[in-house]
Amino acid sequence: MYRTNSCGELRKSDEGKNVTLSGWIHKYRNLGGLVFFDLRDRYGITQIIFDPNSLGENIMETANRCRNEYVVTISGIVRVKPEPNKNLSTGEIEIAADNIFIENASKTPPFNFLDGKSDAKEDLRLQYRYIDLRSTKMTQNLLIRHKVTMAVRNYLSDKGFIEIETPTFSKSTPEGARDYLVPSRLYPGMFYALPQSPQIYKQLLMVAGQDRYFQIARCYRDEDSRKDRQPEFTQIDIEQSFATQDEIFALTEGMFADLFGKAVGVELKIPFERLTYKEAMDDYGVDKPDLRYGLKLKNITDITRNSNFQVFKDAPCVKYLAVEEIENFSRKRIGEYEDYAKHLGAKGLAFTKFIGGKLEGGISKFLSDDEAAGIISSSGMKKDGLIFFGAGKEDMANKVLGAVRIRIAEELKLYDSDEYRFCWITDFPLFTYNDEEGRWEAMHHMFTMPRPEHLDNMLNGRDLGNILGQLYDLVGNGVELASGSIRIHDPEIQEKVFTILGMPKEEYESKFGFMLNAFRYGAPPHGGIAPGLDRLIAMLCKEDSIRDVIAFPKSKNQNCLMMDTPSQVSPEQLEEVSISIVKEK
Repeated sequence: MYRTNSCGELRKSDEGKNVTLSGWIHKYRNLGGLVFFDLRDRYGITQIIFDPNSLGENIMETANRCRNEYVVTISGIVRVKPEPNKNLSTGEIEIAADNIFIENASKTPPFNFLDGKSDAKEDLRLQYRYIDLRSTKMTQNLLIRHKVTMAVRNYLSDKGFIEIETPTFSKSTPEGARDYLVPSRLYPGMFYALPQSPQIYKQLLMVAGQDRYFQIARCYRDEDSRKDRQPEFTQIDIEQSFATQDEIFALTEGMFADLFGKAVGVELKIPFERLTYKEAMDDYGVDKPDLRYGLKLKNITDITRNSNFQVFKDAPCVKYLAVEEIENFSRKRIGEYEDYAKHLGAKGLAFTKFIGGKLEGGISKFLSDDEAAGIISSSGMKKDGLIFFGAGKEDMANKVLGAVRIRIAEELKLYDSDEYRFCWITDFPLFTYNDEEGRWEAMHHMFTMPRPEHLDNMLNGRDLGNILGQLYDLVGNGVELASGSIRIHDPEIQEKVFTILGMPKEEYESKFGFMLNAFRYGAPPHGGIAPGLDRLIAMLCKEDSIRDVIAFPKSKNQNCLMMDTPSQVSPEQLEEVSISIVKEK
């Protein structure tokens, strides 16, 4: 028997049809001799009924042998149910079965997903991922992922971009994380590296005159896993010749509006808001602010410069976060925020309450009337609440208060989970100074052009800490979804950046000589962006972890519990690639 319909297809209008369905038994019930199946496939669920009054013993015996997750094929007549099941799209009909064939029996599954989502812990779900993926929620997540990738391909193709695959076996280059290395059998002692991104290849494609490139690119980075990070991940890689920053923004906004509409039926408002890196850090303490709620940080360093409160007086920066309607926070709960601040590296977290137009409790007794008045005036508070203070170096004050802002918003649900707020973060510093190592580092990566007005300073090594790059991030609901830049296309500028980053000529010629040489053969100005597909899908599916939107992810410990990898290989395999394993004593 071959199926004529899917389990999510039949409706009241199909009454009387003779059909054949195949799938998994989602739920088995025996009610006084009547046997009911909920038959499931990727498309939905259809109720099946076996009536012993109209069926032979052999068919009823087969039906009674079935249990949940058996794979079966059944045939029968579509009939209208006297009382529809409003929870199912097929709820108005059922199939009066006239035959059944068991394609495969099933052991009792290790966990239950009758409610649409697994009730098991993540490790067990990952061990039996092929069962977990049968759940309605995981199936929906993969379907949304498919819709997004198709929307991206169609949108970019319509804009004149062509999809070009770049190599998986590449050269080890410094890109911010450790490389995954692949030994070469033909060249003993030599290694390929799996690409952390197609960054260099896409730039070379611009040199090659391909003008508009994209790729649904697999990337690999050997770094610690998090909910939004996997050792292997996927990004929507885009590059365009003769592109301005504004053109990249418009292209990306249009693509996001298109895919949100097609994948989840959400209409996005474009263009997206723009904030400079400085504005984001000043107002929110982080470079990926969630704009669904307010709670801006305020800088009162000028007000507290001569404070009698020694902590404020000695601090190079004092900022605060004012939150209305939490004045009833207990001392224990406030203490939890203080502990949280210490965990982030601060010495503490000062606070005071705003009640009836005055500051009370906490550090209020240490503040002068002028300081109190300045805080109240700048806060703009209309209702009673709490004010948290961060004092010290500006980056630490931002780190602590920015994290407290996020935690409070999450705990108090200060945002609409169905709302999407996007913003561009622009004008990042091109370089940051590593005090511990005493050298300059690239803020994002070493292939970014400085802003035109800062190019001369960079080429002459002046005021490096204040040079801004043509860098940009796309942030949605507090999550960094994409990063990009206008790239360097001049070999002299690229060599200067290598030099500023402390890379000797011998080293950058060894690692990037091919790229510098390509730039000497007529490289066009170019730029691009790379949205993270997994993070984007997680947002659309309202999942906390990208592991729930990847078919076969690694666990939080970076192993595959289903296939039990990484695993040992035979001595013969190691010998073929000239590798020996030395055990630590």
